Amino acid sequence: MPTMAPIPPQDQDPPGVDFAELRELALALPAVEEGVSYGTPAFRVKGRFLLRLREDGETLAVRIPMEERDVLLQMDPDVYFLTDHYRPYPSILVRLARVRRGQLADLLELAWRAQAPKRLVAAFDTAAARE
Repeated sequence: MPTMAPIPPQDQDPPGVDFAELRELALALPAVEEGVSYGTPAFRVKGRFLLRLREDGETLAVRIPMEERDVLLQMDPDVYFLTDHYRPYPSILVRLARVRRGQLADLLELAWRAQAPKRLVAAFDTAAARE
């Protein structure tokens, strides 16, 4: 499966994203549905987990490929981090107060591409190529 390039900070965006912005970005991706996971707001694509807001209300848990995770952790540790619980899983934790909107949008697309059915990703890419 092809992966996206690492996601650098978007200098033009101020740091900090609230839940309303997160929700808008997540629901802009095809077939993303809002729900609940572990009692907190969560998003899935065709039933497959993408991300959830953690209990602190300030941190996201996002499912991404391990190889992408390792790059992000090294590139921007002020934004991306792990706890021991998440270390063995293909997930990364994101500080909403420090992530930039463009950076989060790119991360959500990366997560979406990793979880969405291949046909849905292909249709998304075809539509984007036409624009």
